[in-house]
Amino acid sequence: MSATFETWRDRFERLRAHKGFELTVIAIIIVSALLIGAKTYEEEISPFQEWLLLLDTAVTIFFLIEILIRMAAEQRLRDFFKRGWNVFDFLIVTASLIPLDDSEMVLLARLLRIFRVLRLVSMIPELRMLIAALFKSIPRMGYVALLMFIIFYIYGAIGSFLFANVDEKLWGNISLAMLTLFQVATFESWATAVLYPTMEHYPYAWIYFLTFIFLNAFIFLNMMIGIVLDVMQKESIQAQLDSGEGEAAELHGLRQDVRQLRDQLTRMEALLERRGD
Repeated sequence: MSATFETWRDRFERLRAHKGFELTVIAIIIVSALLIGAKTYEEEISPFQEWLLLLDTAVTIFFLIEILIRMAAEQRLRDFFKRGWNVFDFLIVTASLIPLDDSEMVLLARLLRIFRVLRLVSMIPELRMLIAALFKSIPRMGYVALLMFIIFYIYGAIGSFLFANVDEKLWGNISLAMLTLFQVATFESWATAVLYPTMEHYPYAWIYFLTFIFLNAFIFLNMMIGIVLDVMQKESIQAQLDSGEGEAAELHGLRQDVRQLRDQLTRMEALLERRGD
């Protein structure tokens, strides 16, 4: 019985690792996303409503079978839940089992099915690396965001003191001034709606706005981009080390070989010294 179980487990493991299986899952996820988008055109798809329902049911069954195969391929079932992406996939597939009918759960079921698109992230290693880099960048980006808030607060206070008589809706208090500065930082109609009306009363107001834009759009934004790129580079190197492929893995292997040669030379020198004595 144990041998039979091991045989089936090996088969499921080979199936899970097969490239064709991964591509099929990715294709079904894309089909699922298209089904979700199609359901937003209720009038246009009404003649095909039954077919879309059948397709959605087939996709749900496929996802259920796929997650069961991945669970069966593990040496121990608890090993499956040790990886965060597996837990994420399990929750998404489980949520997809909520039936789509005219019950009170129909809205919740539709909303949960939208998150099936996120399974593309768990299936594609490059996307997983991007998400991991993003989450690992958040603590360091938080300090940049704090510094940005300080600059927003200082410029907001200055703007509310200087330009309150220009437009109360934009500069009436520090909170409105900070919202106005956020519009300036995003370059959303800031020149015609904010800069030019202010310069009609204060011709040198451009200095205030340009220094603010320089700090936020050029310095702080580039700092955040630099943080993300640095973390992504480290994640890429770690991925190469884990897979044993790539330049980083080769350099790591060379370093290990050099260390081994150095240890061998040290031992040989010690032996020669002992014989010389």
